[in-house]
Amino acid sequence: MRYGASTFIWTSPFTDRKAPELAERVAGLGFDVLEVCLEDPGHVTASALRAAAEQAGVGVAVCGAFGPERDLSHDDPAMRPAALAYLKACIDLAAEVGAPDVIGPMYSAVGKARPLPDEERERQREVAAAGLHEAGEYAAQHGVGLAIEPLNRFETDLINTVEQGLDLCDRIGLDNVGLLLDTFHMNIEEKSPPDAIRAAGPRIRHFHTCENDRGTPGSGHIAWDATLGALADTGFDGIASIESFTPDNVAIARAVSLWRQLAASPDDLARDGLRFLRAHAVAG
Repeated sequence: MRYGASTFIWTSPFTDRKAPELAERVAGLGFDVLEVCLEDPGHVTASALRAAAEQAGVGVAVCGAFGPERDLSHDDPAMRPAALAYLKACIDLAAEVGAPDVIGPMYSAVGKARPLPDEERERQREVAAAGLHEAGEYAAQHGVGLAIEPLNRFETDLINTVEQGLDLCDRIGLDNVGLLLDTFHMNIEEKSPPDAIRAAGPRIRHFHTCENDRGTPGSGHIAWDATLGALADTGFDGIASIESFTPDNVAIARAVSLWRQLAASPDDLARDGLRFLRAHAVAG
């Protein structure tokens, strides 16, 4: 297993200018992978990101950012092509920098949470599956996978649980499409996160680690021994990233409802979290 750190811990938006410093920073803290959130594809070029990662000796993961203009299951069909075009841009970047997957809640816009009749939500899942099938085929042509992230009920009304995520993967029906599981979201939505992890099994393509408050792993009440033990039981051998956020960016803070600092500094959050995860790692 390789350990990654999200660029969201330090900055937003990520740009070419920030790539060398952040790649060196995560390498110096002991991480194997820089997880890049691609908020604006115009701000990041594959050549600059690849050069920065190679210089620092780290790999790259590519995470999508899905706002209102990038909604693959939008009620208006005319709005969906923009989401697909953005997802293809993420795939292109991943292919060029050697990232194994594009990750994130790519089925809908984050923050879209509405009471809907069951039949309408079912229709939206079918629309999302159709768009993700097209994206998944495009990704397969480029040697990339998709890792779909269930989010908690306050951030989406579409895919909240592992069971729903697996159902969406079945509807998409592609071998290169699986799940990104996140301890923060599972802590809210799953009756038993370890059982949910085991149920996902080989469909897990990426794993996000953060505490129940989205802070430093090991500083809260996540049952880490059981969680990491379940992950080991699945044979997972991909990237486990620490994903947290800086409240200094107002737009991101509002999107994830982050109103306070979660650690003494971003470096402390990343360093202490990685030390904890390595100490509690369980061999698969």
